[in-house]
Amino acid sequence: MTDVEALYPFLYADKVDLEAVLAQVSASTVAKAREITELRTRVLAADGDRMARCAAEMAERFAAGGRLLSFGNGGSSTDAQEVAALFLSPGGGLRPLTALCLTNDIAVVTALSNDIGFDVVFARQLAALSRPGDIAVGLSTSGNSANLLAAFDEAGRRGLLTVGIAGYDGGRMAELDTIDHLFTVPSASVHRVQEAQTTIYHALWELVLDRLRGDDQ
Repeated sequence: MTDVEALYPFLYADKVDLEAVLAQVSASTVAKAREITELRTRVLAADGDRMARCAAEMAERFAAGGRLLSFGNGGSSTDAQEVAALFLSPGGGLRPLTALCLTNDIAVVTALSNDIGFDVVFARQLAALSRPGDIAVGLSTSGNSANLLAAFDEAGRRGLLTVGIAGYDGGRMAELDTIDHLFTVPSASVHRVQEAQTTIYHALWELVLDRLRGDDQ
């Protein structure tokens, strides 16, 4: 039996009991929703206060003219793009903040990867684009991506506020002393990790805007 057959046995059965399939799908959906809800609750309990402190520091950087630079690989690269988009173009009359994602310029990404190596694809961009008052936000499911580790080291040397969002036990990101704020989603499921990471950076975004709104009043 292949992995796909193991995941979706009803697609490969000679006869399909539609009611049974619908019941299985319903039960699976409910179980996954319960799992992510419980995981988000755990993350809030463990990191809620630290998220508020992190957002306050981010707001201070933005208020002083700092910018946000986000990065990640694979699925985390799309999350990094959403992080930048949230701050840059929040909509609804909310305050836009300067942000860019280091995976957006494919010419730069492929040039660095081809000419030097993929391990420096974010660090080199930070070296070229960042200023000491900026914010670096890196996302990884495993916490072990070599190019994220190099980027955080570069950001730390340059005086950026560094924010890491990882899964599992934080991986090698948890060993770095160049990450000012690390938020870890304690799950072995990539899907649940990425869902909870989405909640973390949305919460940080809202907290930053609330802090800046309070400072403006």
